[in-house]
Amino acid sequence: MTRAGPRVGLFVTCLVDLYRPTVGFAAVKLMEDAGCTVEVPAAQTCCGQPAFNSGDTADAKAVARGVIDAFDGYDYVVAPSGSCAGMIHEHYPALFADEPETALRAQHLAKRTHELVSFLVDILKVERVAAVFPGTVTYHDSCSGLRELQVKAQPRRLLGSVDGLTLTELPSAEICCGFGGTFCVKYPEISDKMVTDKAQDVVATGAGTLLAGDLGCLLNMAGKLSRLGADTKVRHVAEVLAGLADGPAIGEPAKD
Repeated sequence: MTRAGPRVGLFVTCLVDLYRPTVGFAAVKLMEDAGCTVEVPAAQTCCGQPAFNSGDTADAKAVARGVIDAFDGYDYVVAPSGSCAGMIHEHYPALFADEPETALRAQHLAKRTHELVSFLVDILKVERVAAVFPGTVTYHDSCSGLRELQVKAQPRRLLGSVDGLTLTELPSAEICCGFGGTFCVKYPEISDKMVTDKAQDVVATGAGTLLAGDLGCLLNMAGKLSRLGADTKVRHVAEVLAGLADGPAIGEPAKD
């Protein structure tokens, strides 16, 4: 008897749910194509990162408890976001350091939680995808995915298997885009300078499409590119890898 693939709980993320559901559909397709059984727990909400980053530990804990309950029992928990996956993987255990029983549950969840593309490459050992994307792209490494989860080579490896795609590296790929969750609200002038520099670097590559693995970064950069009058399209890497990049890019109006 063939063993069924792992049972995965998809952590959709707030921004994907509200602004870019296509990313969630792409994540499901990629994991199902790799043999996973994917479920989307209806009880999930935010990962609690906005409250956590603002020092509101009480509310961050309340939200985190809901996540721990919602994703109990899955073999893995996967998010199409290094930021949200990093929050669960890196910060949940410390958040409950003063609550031993909950801390154990948080640690168990943290060990099972992965960023989407890292999960595909590092855990499922996916080496290529059956996608076509004619054009040149460049890639931005989001801070949390890069620094907390070591997501760097994985997306590039899978992008290298996409027919028709050419990757032009972004010289400032590892530099923050200026979003940083609540950072852009607390320090708008600094944030604007950072995203302006980033957008100019993107345009300078000559790539027709900008990719990344975090929707917050992508929304931030898409907005600035639009205000600069750039023609660069902006997409989540999962959309390209799943072959779901035919619709409007991020920031573009939906087609009738």
